[in-house]
Amino acid sequence: MKINTVKLSGSDVNISRMIIGGNIFSGTSHMSSEADNEMEDYYTTANIKKALFRAEECGINTMTLRGDKHIFRIIREFRQDGGSLQWIAQTASEMSSFEGNIYQIMNYKPVSIYHHGTITDALFKEKKYDELKTRLKIMRDTGVSVGLCTHMPQVVEYAEEHNFDVDFYMTCLYNLSRIERVSSAVTGKINNGEPFYREDRELMYKTIKSVSKQCHEFKILGAGRLCETPGQIQGAFEETFANIKDIDVVVVGMFQKYMDQIAVNSEIVKKILERK
Repeated sequence: MKINTVKLSGSDVNISRMIIGGNIFSGTSHMSSEADNEMEDYYTTANIKKALFRAEECGINTMTLRGDKHIFRIIREFRQDGGSLQWIAQTASEMSSFEGNIYQIMNYKPVSIYHHGTITDALFKEKKYDELKTRLKIMRDTGVSVGLCTHMPQVVEYAEEHNFDVDFYMTCLYNLSRIERVSSAVTGKINNGEPFYREDRELMYKTIKSVSKQCHEFKILGAGRLCETPGQIQGAFEETFANIKDIDVVVVGMFQKYMDQIAVNSEIVKKILERK
């Protein structure tokens, strides 16, 4: 059975209300260097493709992955093997040219592109609003749906107040930008001691419900911090869907090494949406 879908804002395509995320495929755990290494070791090209096909089998129709050379190759091979997941692309902050990265991404036919959240937050803190608008314009000129990712509720509020040209927001349930940080993709170093505070969830829920635009919620499981028991996982999904709009979706990275998380999480979401 397929997971219920909604229209991707700014486009004509329908996306499943749970999307498979790609941080795990790129070895970004937001936990520790040991976890990063374990993810990289497990998620070979073969295992990434296996996970993407499993997502299709479980009713997911969209993937959110980075726009970098590694992922480009994965997408090419996945499609050559018959994979049909739609791709929502994240800009790759380590690329020297933002515009060049957008051109590269468009070669792989995404249904949407969104601006990387860590860079969004940094530009916002530096009050470089015009730079953000310029980047959004470059994305808009591609003709695909445009998203703005952030970990900070204030960014969404500012973008709404100043009419930023975006179709949807990628909203993290934890404000990792409480501290000064640079993407590990840029520095090559893991970000230790990232803030995962329970109260951040309520603040972002409030922001999500206050805007009419579609929101794509991520880190709903706290990058693995809410996965200690089946009940905890169930509770995190229940809470999230109870606090978002009917047009919103969740983005979840899933580690298949020890259990079929894709199947488990898909069943949870299907049952929640059936009740709703």
